[in-house]
Amino acid sequence: MIRLNIPGMTCGGCARSITNAIQDVDADARVEASIAEKSISVETHADRDTLAKAIREAGYEVRYA
Repeated sequence: MIRLNIPGMTCGGCARSITNAIQDVDADARVEASIAEKSISVETHADRDTLAKAIREAGYEVRYA
């Protein structure tokens, strides 16, 4: 399980964009977003750096939890 903090995730639209970016890397990834905590938890075979890069390319800042 990988947990990442996404300071700019403020709404459901943001969460969907981030989820889509992650699932572009790993279509089977299970993503749980918490808008209140501005974080995501991901069950995936991809590494966290690859996920962080995809999220940054989608326009969001990423901080490792």
